[in-house]
Amino acid sequence: MGVDERQRIMTEIQNLKSKIQNPPDWQPRILAFLCNWCSYAGADLAGVSRLQYPPNVRVIRVPCSARVDPVFILAALQRGADGVLVSGCHPGDCHYLSGNLVARRRFALLKALLDEVGFETNRVHFSWVSAAEGGRFAELIREVTEKVRALGPARQLVKRFNEGIET
Repeated sequence: MGVDERQRIMTEIQNLKSKIQNPPDWQPRILAFLCNWCSYAGADLAGVSRLQYPPNVRVIRVPCSARVDPVFILAALQRGADGVLVSGCHPGDCHYLSGNLVARRRFALLKALLDEVGFETNRVHFSWVSAAEGGRFAELIREVTEKVRALGPARQLVKRFNEGIET
């Protein structure tokens, strides 16, 4: 991954708090890393089809789900995301041949690590969504939102900032 692409993704993660509104009645803030070729197109199809799903998801488009560094997931949780979703092409349909399989292995290791250190693993999700599955994307967002809502606001990895100075 190029330096510019990595900086773009980290900048989007750093702007997380200002991008996702926090209504008076708490709603989970979910960051979704979507593969450009399938999952992002599925999200687009859900939008143009006017399918209803929770609006509290911030999408970051990535070239491939394999490009999602575990550091991005940890940084999102640290910056206040209540949940993270990584979604890519179905196995055998990856534009980069096996990128989604690499992502699945990486995600399984990250989830095992989070479980080992006592983190709520239901805050991180991995899924396959194709470009033709707008309905599947909307349903996935509803499912992830409900699972994260049941856990309540994230507190374990969230860094607190007070006027730019860590406390």
